[in-house]
Amino acid sequence: MRPLGICWILYSVYRIGMGVLALVMIPTATVMFGALLTRVNDPFAMMSVFHALYMCCIGLDFVCAALGILGAVALIRGANDGRLLLAAASLFSLSDLPIGVAIGVYTLIALATSRQAVRTAS
Repeated sequence: MRPLGICWILYSVYRIGMGVLALVMIPTATVMFGALLTRVNDPFAMMSVFHALYMCCIGLDFVCAALGILGAVALIRGANDGRLLLAAASLFSLSDLPIGVAIGVYTLIALATSRQAVRTAS
């Protein structure tokens, strides 16, 4: 499970970078989305929805990164708490194509099969 933990630490650093980049790009994203709203009846409401969704995406980046780092460190140390944290992080990462889907599905499969191996051995 150590390689999986290392992969999650690397992926979490990537997610932190994505979140920071999204924070830096807020003005550009606002202008780009605002340019699409020239023919909409209520552009201010649409812009408010855009900002709310954009902040949710940034929050998802940081939550997934925090869960990934905490779960990976716990998994590398051998604690069972890391399994639950990585399961949650893998579910949150499924919305990130293609890397998040790959590591999320692999983690869920690895955790499910290793859990069954632990149950059958005891």
